[in-house]
Amino acid sequence: MAEHTDSHIFLRLIYQAMLNAGMPAEAILAKAGVALSRLNDSHARTPNAAQAFFWQAAEEITRDPHIGLHLGEHLPLYRGQVLEYLFTSSPTFGEGLKRAMNFHRLLSDAITGELVIEEDVCYLSTLTDHKASRHFTECFAAGMIRFFRFVTDDNFKPLAIHTEHAEGASPAEYMRIYGCNVTLGCGEYRLYFNKDVLDFRIWQSEPRLLRLHEQMAQEQLAELQRFDLVSEVKRAIGEMLESGDTSLDAIASRLGIPPRRLRSQLAEADTSFNQILADYRSRLARRLLARTGEPIEQIVYLTGFSEPSTFYRAFKRWTNETPVEYRKRKQLQN
Repeated sequence: MAEHTDSHIFLRLIYQAMLNAGMPAEAILAKAGVALSRLNDSHARTPNAAQAFFWQAAEEITRDPHIGLHLGEHLPLYRGQVLEYLFTSSPTFGEGLKRAMNFHRLLSDAITGELVIEEDVCYLSTLTDHKASRHFTECFAAGMIRFFRFVTDDNFKPLAIHTEHAEGASPAEYMRIYGCNVTLGCGEYRLYFNKDVLDFRIWQSEPRLLRLHEQMAQEQLAELQRFDLVSEVKRAIGEMLESGDTSLDAIASRLGIPPRRLRSQLAEADTSFNQILADYRSRLARRLLARTGEPIEQIVYLTGFSEPSTFYRAFKRWTNETPVEYRKRKQLQN
């Protein structure tokens, strides 16, 4: 299964929220191991598993046990992305909500959700993956409520929130930030609101723009699926390196994809199998040389090369250094 990731926009919004709140944003990112350069990379996807490191770093540095909730309070309004355009070009809030939910992966793989409509109220259930931290869930909920208020001219009003997390902030703090009561320790996450808002007319809706925005969303989703394939190939390479058979045919067989189709799909993702394999081996070799004391002969084996001479030539091509020179330089730097 492909690694779950978040869109770069999440990182940018969180970074701006930290600045808005007067928090030491760069120190928090550095402690979490997040490079500032990723903020400006519109194609970057952050591994969802890295969220745990970020929220831990943010809580430790700020000493705020409710850091997610308070960062959510300072999140900039979610604007200028295709999911916003799907909302604002739809005839009603309800239609925009359903369309946006179909493309939730463009924002994060950790977001799911189902719209449940009952007699007088409706709710969104299981907004985030059950493994998501309380900080992420509370931050995301605050940003989402603010966005819903924006697209409905402040007609969206949360009635109640049920959350799976057993611990949380005070009722008064939730009321201040969300504008509704929060019940802790529930069976699933639910955001309740009046179902009448689903019929709220979006004044700037435009059918022709809606078709264009849906096409844009489909294209971005297809690009993300190609990203998934590259991740799957990397994972399969890692699993098969020790066997020594990391040929295109072997990897394609492991993934259950005909070799010709795999080659074609990787070309559509602007890469190739040989490029992915070389990049994987290069990163692994450099990491082992810089961070471990493994003998070079063992690193040759671990990176899937059959002969030391082949490994030496490849490493020289990757770094313009021999493995010995690279290790010595890294050891001096450390």
